[in-house]
Order: sequence, then C-alpha cells, then structure tokens
Amino acid sequence: MKLTVDGCGYLGATHAACMAELGHEVLGMDCDMDKVHVLNSGRAPFFERGLDELLTRHTSSGRLRFTTSYAEAAAFAELHFIGVGTPQQPGETAYDLTHLFSAVRQLAPRLTGPAVIAVKSTVPVGTAPRVRDLLHEHAPAGNAVEVAWNPEFLRESHAVADTLRPDRLVLGFQHDGSWAQAVLRQCFAKIIEAGTPTIVTDWATAELAKASANAFLATKISFINAIAEVCEASGADVGRLADILGHDARIGLRGMRPGLGFGGGCLPKDIRGFMARAGELGVDQALAILREVDAINRRRRARMVDLAREQCDGTLMGKRITVWGAAFKPETDDIRDSPALAVAHRLHELGAAVTVTDPQALDNARKTHPELDYADDPIAAAHNADLLLHLTEWPQFSHIEPTQLAALVATPNLIDGRGTLNPESWREAGWTYRALGRP
Repeated sequence: MKLTVDGCGYLGATHAACMAELGHEVLGMDCDMDKVHVLNSGRAPFFERGLDELLTRHTSSGRLRFTTSYAEAAAFAELHFIGVGTPQQPGETAYDLTHLFSAVRQLAPRLTGPAVIAVKSTVPVGTAPRVRDLLHEHAPAGNAVEVAWNPEFLRESHAVADTLRPDRLVLGFQHDGSWAQAVLRQCFAKIIEAGTPTIVTDWATAELAKASANAFLATKISFINAIAEVCEASGADVGRLADILGHDARIGLRGMRPGLGFGGGCLPKDIRGFMARAGELGVDQALAILREVDAINRRRRARMVDLAREQCDGTLMGKRITVWGAAFKPETDDIRDSPALAVAHRLHELGAAVTVTDPQALDNARKTHPELDYADDPIAAAHNADLLLHLTEWPQFSHIEPTQLAALVATPNLIDGRGTLNPESWREAGWTYRALGRP
C-alpha cells in the first residue's frame, strides 16, 4: 500500500525506511530541505545502525523517496503517519506540541480524499481529541478523516530491528471497528502475521503507553543507581548486587545496569512531560516518584564530578582529563542530554582541560560544546592525561589494552562511569580503578 511519514528525524526516517522494507510505497515528508536531500541520496543525516542500508536499497528501487511538499504528501496516500518531534517547552517540563499541530494544520486542507492520520509522536494523554478537532476544522468538507494512535517503542541504535520486529504493536482508536483499524492492520500485516502481540485499545491508553514505558525504565535505572549510593557509603558492590536482584524473574536484570544514568531525547523529556500532564489532570501526587527518579539521575553526574575531583587530589584546576564518550549511549551520534557531555562541560567549568573522544558523536558535540577539546583516536586523546573517564560504553573502548595506555598518560587514573571495563585488567596494568557504586 501507499503511505506517508511526516517528520524524518530519528523516528520518522527509520519508520519510513522500514515500511518500505515491508513492501509499501513510502513518501517521507520533512520541512528541512537539506535533510530531504540527504535522505533521497540514500543516507541518514544521523547515525543509526542498519538504517543507511535500508535507505540506499529502497531509494534506489523507487519504493522510498522524500519531499518537502505537503501537497504532494496529501495526494500520495490515504494513510499518513506523523512522527514529528515533541520536545520540552522552553523553560518548562511539559511537551511542546507546536510541530505536531503545525503538521496537522498543513496536511489537513490538502487532503484529497478519505484519510487515516496515525500519530507516532510522544504526547501528553488527551492530545488525540485535539488532533481530531484540528483535522475536522481544516480538512475539506465531506472528507472522511480518522485519527489513530500508534506509539513507538524504539531504542536508538536498535531502531531498525525494533520497527521490523517489535516486541508489541499498539493501535489506538476512538471507536472499535473503525476504518482506521482496518487500514493499519493492512499496513502492519507482515508484523502481525509474524506473531507480534497486537494490542488494540482506545486513544488515551495508547497515548499513555510510551510515557508509561519510559517512566518505568527510568525508574528501574534510577532505583539501581540509588542503591549504588548506598553501596558507595557501605563498601558494597552494586554490580554484583544488581546481578543478584536480576536473577529474580519478577525484577530482571535488563535495564538495571548501574552507572552514570540515562540521557537522550526520550527518557528525561518523557518523565518530565508525564509529570507535567499529571499535574494538569490534578493527579500529580500519583507520579511524585518520578521527581526522585529525575533527581537521582542528575545526582549521578554530580557524583562523577566529585569522584574526578577526589582522584585529582581535591582540585580540577589545570588538570588534563580525557573523556571516553560523547553520545548519550553507544551506537548512536545522539548527544541530547548526554551524561558524558554534561560531566565534561562541568569539569571544564571547574578549570580542567577536557578532551573528548567518541566513534560517532564528535561532530555534534563540537557544535554544542565548542569549549571542549576533541580527538578522533581514544588512545591519542589520553596522551599526558591526569585522569581518564569512561562515560559512554562503546565496545571499542573495552578492547583498548590498558598496559599500552598506561605508558601514555601522566597518571594512570581511571573512573569507569559505566562499569563495563574489566577492573582486574586495569588494576593489573597499574591503573587506579574507580567506579560508581563499587569499592
């Protein structure tokens, strides 16, 4: 079938390419002409594992292309996905729905026949009726237009696999048995036939799905990091403790890795937006726990700075510090709310000379943090360093030989902010090894 995807960032570009992989004819729409040009050349304007291969394959076959024209998109298909960004409002914690409502206002008057508008953007609960009202206000009279909610649960660096082989598919509709449901079931037929659990529900439940999932994941991460604070005070090992807890099937180890905490464009924004919407609904106490989740996450960054100061004999002034990692997680170039860069920036503010290295995210980091120094090679970046911080768990860093590196630094001091390096190997090579929540 034919479909469009409005908004071609991390979510939209991946969704468009994967829908083409499933056999559909897809037209991606974005207002950024430079981004559209790059996508039409078969490349993504960001790094996401496996995405360039899909873009190259399907732009070459003609099954996938991109445009800046709403008129072209409106006339192309009857199914229109919207995956535009919904960032935090400037200076606030609530979602900014400007891009979403603008996309609806631009698309609606150009529709030439019946249409299904399937929103994938993460929003506060109660947004679907507002989208419906905007469509009815701006669409041509007599056009049958239905709204569906199809939340995404993508993990950056795993987005292609999560789209093609999701662990669940959520479809939200205003009414049971709607035409929109038939259209979306046709769109996702291969995924449904593969046995993917498919949950058909109402708008509000579908809207809450993504925010609730991210709130739970953030809570799980912050829980083990709160335990890490107790471990640091008592001399216990949070890594081993997490392993003990994870063997309980009711708890599970996945997503409960102690360390520097979470960042990115989803978890921090979504828990704050979730709290803001709960306050608007008069049930803010129901999500009071998320305030502490956010606070624990921020404290991990401050604790890393304190540990760095301790390892530098109480002062960071004039110290040379190397930071391994700029992206908020490995296998991406996304630096939004990156814990690694937040720590690097604070160390710089406290007088340290900070050099950052990362396999993919340096170009983005240079744009937002020009005050820092950068190096492409993680070994060269550590030359004459007084302290090495491991802050993004790229597998490349785990393969570096600590003995070789010890000969290049001024002082063999390491703080493992992600707990994924081998303590014994580094200590045997002469390094002072510290980690969050570990003795």
